[in-house]
Amino acid sequence: MTVTRDAIINEIKKVYDPEIPVNIWDLGLIYDIAINQDSVYIEMTFTSPTCPMMEDILDQVKTNVETVSEGKPVNVKLVWDPAWDLSRMSDAARVELDLTEQGW
Repeated sequence: MTVTRDAIINEIKKVYDPEIPVNIWDLGLIYDIAINQDSVYIEMTFTSPTCPMMEDILDQVKTNVETVSEGKPVNVKLVWDPAWDLSRMSDAARVELDLTEQGW
């Protein structure tokens, strides 16, 4: 069996910021997923560099993805460039947070 992008995304979708009722995938916090022969690499950001749950969320992403990584190490890199903005959110997330086009 091989590690799939869909399996990784499904695990990422289980991770929520406790202050926001939307998963981090739909919030647009995941910038890149790379699967190679030796490891899984995830590049992500946060809506704010002062998020008090940052370390917990990073750990949860790593732990969740490890369940489908077929034993490959999972590396989660935190980045701030490009900066996150509302345009990265899915339509479903905008509706859930009442950020439809009129509201943002």
